[in-house]
Amino acid sequence: MDRLDRDILGILQGDARISYRDLGARVGLSANAAADRVRRMLRDGVIRGFTTLVDPAADGRPGLVVFIDVTLRLDKKGEDFEKAVLKLPGITEVVHVTGEHDYLVRARAADPAALDALLRMLKRDAGVAQSNTRIALRAARG
Repeated sequence: MDRLDRDILGILQGDARISYRDLGARVGLSANAAADRVRRMLRDGVIRGFTTLVDPAADGRPGLVVFIDVTLRLDKKGEDFEKAVLKLPGITEVVHVTGEHDYLVRARAADPAALDALLRMLKRDAGVAQSNTRIALRAARG
């Protein structure tokens, strides 16, 4: 990666929907050259994808958005946990983190009973020894 790639990444992180023409103009490249660089970074795994972030309250779906700090059982490998947890209903993101816990899991649950069921599945099926759950009240976007 060179300076242009880093500049392109910075722009895309601020506006992933920017046209290749506008992206190229901002970094001093043609639209085709900018597109080629983005395609290369996608192919090489530098850019892992594009996503749409939706405010949980704005999408019209009722329910809870939760963040679950997870500590694995000593006999559970991280890769096995990741495979198992991504199969569970409502899981939207799994992040390996530093600090007191092993993972941070983001999930949706229809109601407190569904959240309770999810937490039980995490312990029974995914190898979670301990968890701490926080419920999102609202999201602020810049």
